[in-house]
Amino acid sequence: MMSEEANQMLVVYDDPSDQRSLSLDENSSTEESPEETRLSLETSNDTVPYIGQRFPTHDAAYEFYSEFAKKCGFSIRRHRTEGKDGVGRGLTRRYFVCHRAGNTPVKTSNESKPQRNRKSSRCGCQAYMRISKVTELGAAEWRVTGFVNQHNHELLEPNQVRFLPAYRTISDTDKSRIIMFAKTGISVQQMMRLMELEKCVEPGYLPFTEKDVRNLLQSFRKLDQEDESIDLLRMCRNIKEKDPDFKFEYTIDSNNRLENIAWSYASSVQSYEIFGDAVVFDTTHRLTAFDMPLGIWVGMNNYGMPCFFGCVLLREENLRSLSWALKVLLGFMNGKAPQTILTDQNMYLKDAIAMEMPTTKHALCIWMIVAKFPSWFNAVLGERYNEWKTEFYRLYNLESIDDFELGWTDMVSSFGLHTNRHIANLFALRSLWALPYLRSHFFAGMITTGHSKAINAFIQRFLSAQTRLAHFVEQVAVAVDFKDQAAEQQTMQQNLQNISLKTGAPMESHAASVLTPFAFSRLQEQLVLAAHYASFQMEDGFLVRHHTKLEGGRKVYWAPREGIISCSCHQFEFSGILCRHALRVLSTANCFQIPDRYLPLRWRRISTSPAKLLQSSPSDISGRIQLLQGLVSTLVSESAKSKERLDIATEQVSVLISRIREQPVSSQGLRDISPILGNL
Repeated sequence: MMSEEANQMLVVYDDPSDQRSLSLDENSSTEESPEETRLSLETSNDTVPYIGQRFPTHDAAYEFYSEFAKKCGFSIRRHRTEGKDGVGRGLTRRYFVCHRAGNTPVKTSNESKPQRNRKSSRCGCQAYMRISKVTELGAAEWRVTGFVNQHNHELLEPNQVRFLPAYRTISDTDKSRIIMFAKTGISVQQMMRLMELEKCVEPGYLPFTEKDVRNLLQSFRKLDQEDESIDLLRMCRNIKEKDPDFKFEYTIDSNNRLENIAWSYASSVQSYEIFGDAVVFDTTHRLTAFDMPLGIWVGMNNYGMPCFFGCVLLREENLRSLSWALKVLLGFMNGKAPQTILTDQNMYLKDAIAMEMPTTKHALCIWMIVAKFPSWFNAVLGERYNEWKTEFYRLYNLESIDDFELGWTDMVSSFGLHTNRHIANLFALRSLWALPYLRSHFFAGMITTGHSKAINAFIQRFLSAQTRLAHFVEQVAVAVDFKDQAAEQQTMQQNLQNISLKTGAPMESHAASVLTPFAFSRLQEQLVLAAHYASFQMEDGFLVRHHTKLEGGRKVYWAPREGIISCSCHQFEFSGILCRHALRVLSTANCFQIPDRYLPLRWRRISTSPAKLLQSSPSDISGRIQLLQGLVSTLVSESAKSKERLDIATEQVSVLISRIREQPVSSQGLRDISPILGNL
């Protein structure tokens, strides 16, 4: 409600000695009806402009009127200036008007130039303050010669007026803080919260908004693309000088401009040596400031934590650029291709992997597919959406391909999805995402939702970096280093935890001494469940099924002499962890240790790279023998996949054994190794 004092306040002032009509623009009108007029509310008259009020400069007058406007519930802008006739006479009169003064000018349409559909708040408001320059006794000053405080729009409350652009300012100190925060890679939301805590203000009461911070950061990125590319290459070369093991490759287009660039760090190459068997190549992100697709290679280490392998920035996402990216990754990693690679649903990428990594199994990230379900099926299925999703997950987790395809047909009929293009597309690509088709391939558990969230959180850490392109490589390095330190801390915490043995079986204690706590916990789950299964010997192996079941089960093949065991559920091939069915057979066969080949090197307690282990001191003979065992296990499993591989392995290993026998043997070495071999 407007007070009586405010109603009685004189809101229109004009100096008769300086009569001049105010025309804010060609469409403005100085006549307003009483219904359209609003009076500003002032707390005290000493802050209200008046005719004859004096200011040393026009900027001082502007600041005064701006403070007055803020208290009343509006903001102002500089509108028009006037000067005396004649050259060099200077500015003599200024108008400051309400931010809603004037009307939006009609722009002429230009078909060749797209128009931005920007909404305007202007409504022809006539509130203003006019100042004129007066010179007396040689001293110049500015006096208020006109003041109208009538508005034809609602005025804002104190808690609203602060959101007007005129009152949202970022000080130089705050700008420095924001740039520093951006370099660390934290999000804008986190920046805002930190600064609220630093300034001891309530959330949302900083003198600027998230949008202002984003605009500020965007302004720093509005640099010439060519200059940015030069700075980026310079940055990579500087890192290379400091760290010779840093790797980067780039391509230049016909105009000598940067086209694509990829890089990897020394720690990433070392991690890839052991953990590069399963890789996620995420190309779903873009550096929006530079409109460049971003590809990130990540994997999972032996402690179940994401590890970074490399990064690539592409000008365009096409077959040529993606093929180049995969070729560069192989170059970084000494030609070693992953066993499996998980990607988004990208046909260019599918073809590029087939060309550059023909022996690698390509699969689609199920979590990236599921993320699209709401937009694909929510409106189509309505109330049955959740019911359909439950049925989808049931089919996804089946073991048999025949059961999956039969169940899929029933699902399509049950939910009336015969003509749905997304369903048709999913079924056409089923061999790339459905578990029945993927169980015989190793994915290190990265298909599960929990690990997908960890990988995505890791990627988001450096995607939120908000500074220049040239600094992006450095920011990724900071994020990778932070992750490496966090991984070391979590590794230490895992190793310090006392492992609780649940079965008391020798197999369990042996596995606990070899595997990381992360991997052992997965194996222990299977060991506990194995006690609930019965095994029946058959001509070609064993049939293993739950003790409550009379039919069905899994077929397990066990060759004691060769130490080879396999199960029809393919869990070991899929995760590197033996299943309950195989463990039940080993227990039945009186095995007190899990065969070494089924305790893969990538899940063992090895925190350093193979290269570092090979360069370790002679006293660390146990670790080196364990490494050699892992390599031999990998050699056998890889060689057994084809006759050609087996022939090459047999020939090369025979030559290697001959060379080894030529080397001298020390008696001290025999004494050192004897107890270790006895334990193994």
